[in-house]
Amino acid sequence: MGDGMLKRLTLTVVLCACANAAAAGTAYVTDSLRLGLYRTDDASEKPFLNLVSGTPLEVLERNTNYAHVRTPAGEEGWVKAAYLVDDKPAQLRVAELEAELDGLRSEFDHARSTRASAQDETNRLNKAMAAASDSSGAIQDALGRLKSENEAYEARLERYRGSLPLPWVAAALVVTLAGGFVAGLWWLDALIRRRHGGFRIY
Repeated sequence: MGDGMLKRLTLTVVLCACANAAAAGTAYVTDSLRLGLYRTDDASEKPFLNLVSGTPLEVLERNTNYAHVRTPAGEEGWVKAAYLVDDKPAQLRVAELEAELDGLRSEFDHARSTRASAQDETNRLNKAMAAASDSSGAIQDALGRLKSENEAYEARLERYRGSLPLPWVAAALVVTLAGGFVAGLWWLDALIRRRHGGFRIY
């Protein structure tokens, strides 16, 4: 009788140790279920909170039928341990994969839009460079024409400068001297008459 009691006591201690060792970690509410969260570990009262499938729970301790858990909001209570799984339920994994896929699609659309904008900017810059090159060529052509015309005018002026006849130069000189002499006499006469009341006195 004493040996039987000792064996049962030893088995109880081992089971408790195993339950405590398995308590730490995160568990999830299994698929397609609303799991009640109770204040006690015997579900003798109504649950004060219903947990939806995929809710992550921090397992604080665990016994044969119930697990003491903490929700992401910090609420603690007891749930039926049979409805907890170590892996994320398929529904939650699918939702996460869909969210990740939506994020990748958004990133792809943004990258494609950025690439299109960059291509448009590249095309605009290429057109601007081509226009600038054409404009530079037109300016160079205009400068070349102006230089040629200037050189032609200088050559023509040089030809005219050496082609004036000598008699024309002498005649122009005589006319200039005669005009200066006449103008000097007229000025002298006007000055004398102004000094002597209109009479010429030499």
